Amino acid sequence: MLLAAALGAVPFAGCGSGPGPASSIDAPPFESPPLPGPPSEPELPAAPECADSFDSTYEAIQEVIFERRGCTAAVCHGDAAAGGLDLRAGVSYHNLVDAPSVGSHLDRVEPTKVTQSYLFQKLAAATNPAFQVGEIAGAPMPLSGPPLLDRELEAMRLWIEAAAPPSGAIGDEFGGNRVADLLDACLPDPVPVVLGRPEPPKEGEGIQLSLPPHLIPAGSEFEICFAEYLDFRDQIDSRFLSPDGNMVYANSVEVLAEPNTHHMTFSYSGLGAGDVHAPEFGRWECADGPRAGEDCDPLDRSTCDGHSCRSEVGPNVACIGYGPPGAGDFIRSGSPVLRAERAQGRDGYFSRFPTHGIYYWNLHAFNLSSEALRHHHYTNIYFTDDLRFEVDQYRDSSGIFMAAGTPPFTRREICRENVVPQGTVITMLSSHTHKRGELFTMTLKSTGEEIYRNAFWDDPVRQNFEPPLLFDGEDPESRTIVFCAVFNNGLTRDGDFDTGLVTRLSRRPPGTTCKPIACAEGRIAELCDGPGDHATCDTSPGAGDGLCDACAITAGTTSDDEMFILNGATIVAMN
Repeated sequence: MLLAAALGAVPFAGCGSGPGPASSIDAPPFESPPLPGPPSEPELPAAPECADSFDSTYEAIQEVIFERRGCTAAVCHGDAAAGGLDLRAGVSYHNLVDAPSVGSHLDRVEPTKVTQSYLFQKLAAATNPAFQVGEIAGAPMPLSGPPLLDRELEAMRLWIEAAAPPSGAIGDEFGGNRVADLLDACLPDPVPVVLGRPEPPKEGEGIQLSLPPHLIPAGSEFEICFAEYLDFRDQIDSRFLSPDGNMVYANSVEVLAEPNTHHMTFSYSGLGAGDVHAPEFGRWECADGPRAGEDCDPLDRSTCDGHSCRSEVGPNVACIGYGPPGAGDFIRSGSPVLRAERAQGRDGYFSRFPTHGIYYWNLHAFNLSSEALRHHHYTNIYFTDDLRFEVDQYRDSSGIFMAAGTPPFTRREICRENVVPQGTVITMLSSHTHKRGELFTMTLKSTGEEIYRNAFWDDPVRQNFEPPLLFDGEDPESRTIVFCAVFNNGLTRDGDFDTGLVTRLSRRPPGTTCKPIACAEGRIAELCDGPGDHATCDTSPGAGDGLCDACAITAGTTSDDEMFILNGATIVAMN
């Protein structure tokens, strides 16, 4: 990547005058519209028969992909165990999940991390190079025979994204099972995937934050906010603290989120111990442990026997409007907590966040299974005393809902221009879309050079720049990033109709809706007029096999809605 050739965007060596302040370009506050009641259930045609039945998603992958594709042949990953990998039934799982690969620093399968799973990268190199992140050693897989079909690769991706469980069926949508459709397999109802608690940082090197567990009913999706008072000053060596002890310096953040997490944020509210009894917080109760549900004192964890004491839970988008007046505005304007992840563990980079006060947990989660589950989320924060470059976030969400209205069974590319303030130093770029965001790119307007590419909406690439990019040209065009996203509302890569990907009324999260305007069954993609117009979609008059169920892309906060956001990080100060 020849970034030095970009006019006005040159590698930054860390000398000379300091950069200007970080920029955050945001859309006006999003007011969540009142949700209508659940739509009436459409009359669905009988489910088609599937080719095979399996007891788990992994069992289906083992047979449909590994065995039928010849991966377990004696000369491949059978007796020969090419590359040290045996993919035969009974041993394949333990040879893949959390197992180191040959020719790469990556594990073969890293649960929830598609971009860091070397098996997927080897398969993608043959099937769809747009999914390939980084270089691979040797030949793409399969080594002999044709590449996996797009639908087979997508099934692998969904299984890894769902934490690669060894048993049980994973869920990927309400009202259906996309993996079962992709593999033409019958699978049991989805079950929750629960991850174990990760190892915390070594004593003195960091701390582990744990989301107070929250119950997620079966077949639900919601976004909530609640508060917790924390003070971890006594867990931090003084060399990692600001002189007054109110801030800690951190170099990196590791997050372990269960696969039914859409997002989780942990933000400082700007409020302190004196505000815990504000009436807006309501009743404080023990969130877990033997005294779960009992009243507690948020300033005294012993009232919950050492477990979490939290405020009343509110249904809030991004905690906007939650708690006493002003707290939500503080968070929206830029709470410093968890920005340490922007440093990405790079030497000399750090960010700071408060060591005590009232913090807000914002959880957006879903449960596609038929069983209630208790949600867990862990964050490891690692400290640093190497304070050369302070980093902060960079964001442009001015076009957040531009994908709304994309018709069913179409692709649409949306672009915007971000003029980077003069003097800004960008250290990292990333992106945010939801499930129909097929590809996100960024280019320098002045040269056309592509500086970012991502094909994973649920595990976006975080592109670090070494050296960072300095945008210091006088001409605004020389400081302009053109960022674009392709939104796919129901087409395969070769242009066929994909009824599993298109926005569908019958597969919307509970409590949300859309108006069907196209047929999802029968005369697929033909125009129709709402959920009562199934007859228009019948393949012949009276056939009863039509379903008016496909909608345009909707704007909103669920993963079935869409967003379009540029994310990044900048250096805001140098020591």
